[in-house]
Amino acid sequence: MSEEKTNDEYEEVISSYYEGRGVSSIISIKVDTKEVDVVAEKLSESNNIEDVFLVTGDVDLVIKARFKDYDHMKKFILDKTASLSGIEDIKSMMVITTYKERFNIIDAESTE
Repeated sequence: MSEEKTNDEYEEVISSYYEGRGVSSIISIKVDTKEVDVVAEKLSESNNIEDVFLVTGDVDLVIKARFKDYDHMKKFILDKTASLSGIEDIKSMMVITTYKERFNIIDAESTE
């Protein structure tokens, strides 16, 4: 099976899973040190971004964001984030279940 077909199948499954539902995402970004403040400020301007953190470790920025659906998240990462000067690497994780958020325990049964 070709890599392109595998990617297309993955996209189809992910899109169908999140279809009609909002997507929460944690995005980690490795940035050229000289550009980190500019990148953080530009990303902070987006209405989709809830939080932007400068962190220590293997990445420089960690972002919490919410999107209308998977396609909007993908477009944001590929078109708006990856094109910023200084970006070296991006990894995104989609939230499946939230157990606690902003000090509030979330009743997992009420989110099904």
